[in-house]
Amino acid sequence: MATVLSVSGSPSVSSRTARLLRHLDASLTAHGHEVVPLDVRTIPADALLGADFTHPAIVEAAALFERADGVVIGTPVYKAAYSGVLKALLDLLPQYALTGKTVLPLATGGSTAHVLALDYALRPVLSSMGARHIVPGWFTLDKDITVAEDGRVTVAPATAEALGQVVDQFLTALGPVPVLAAAS
Repeated sequence: MATVLSVSGSPSVSSRTARLLRHLDASLTAHGHEVVPLDVRTIPADALLGADFTHPAIVEAAALFERADGVVIGTPVYKAAYSGVLKALLDLLPQYALTGKTVLPLATGGSTAHVLALDYALRPVLSSMGARHIVPGWFTLDKDITVAEDGRVTVAPATAEALGQVVDQFLTALGPVPVLAAAS
């Protein structure tokens, strides 16, 4: 089983990005992987904005990245780029924090005008951090994500199909889940 770090770069408590990630986390778990969620918004702002590399929350976040075999990074798109809180965290991680990792970038936004933010803003940063393999990501329109009163997430059928394909590519790039032989 691989360990997957699922990072939400949204500053919002009621974020569609975070809810979409937690929805996808269930799929990754169903495929036998351990998923560790990380909502960047829960890291104290003084640690992020003060660039406090020694703050316990930053040290813990760096350790989560180090332990992960794969990383799913989701962000809302603001002003044609990924979120500031995600940028602040990525800036505080070691330069090669993604070395040897498989990464799936995801973004959400209100308009298809922001679809290129994945390839022109986020992907270069992930690549510079040493990611072994960055699978094709996916941009999801906010209108295609519905959150019910009970918190359940539904995704428009065409979007769900596309997300399923990129998650499958991510799973393939992570490699097979090892089968443990029964002890004799």
